[in-house]
Amino acid sequence: MIRHIIAAIATLLALWAVVFMMELDRKAERFKQIEEIIEKSKEVPIPNVSEPVVKQQQESEAEKRKEEEDEVAKKLKALKERAGSAMAFKVSPLYKQKCSSCHGVNGEGAVGPRLIGKSEDYIYEALASFKSGSRKNYVMYGLLSKMSDDDLKALSTEIGTFKEKLDAANR
Repeated sequence: MIRHIIAAIATLLALWAVVFMMELDRKAERFKQIEEIIEKSKEVPIPNVSEPVVKQQQESEAEKRKEEEDEVAKKLKALKERAGSAMAFKVSPLYKQKCSSCHGVNGEGAVGPRLIGKSEDYIYEALASFKSGSRKNYVMYGLLSKMSDDDLKALSTEIGTFKEKLDAANR
């Protein structure tokens, strides 16, 4: 009888081992399928969701650059037109050297602001502020930093008379 019990236990253990091995084979097959899916997914390019956003940003930056270039081109064209036209009145060599490239040959403004009609005092205060650095403009600071106060006063006096000179020239 003990033999029958041992035989029954052995049979049950054998059946359990067969079932266990079948379950392991099924799991191994699932892992194999998962591995195949992973390999296939590597072949398919994953669309980059951020590409449209990046492309839109690049287009926006390109538009901004184009607008800036157009604005600079307009200013340069205006400067060339004004520089090429005859001067309405005579200006000093100091003004021609230091100011006319940005403010125009007669102070009518180009890249820099219009100077005609500004008072002598206003111009002198602005020049002194640029020279001291309290008013920030690196171009103006570079032009004025080595100039004497007498030169600044001479420039402000000359620029202060531009309105009268222009009116006289237009008569």
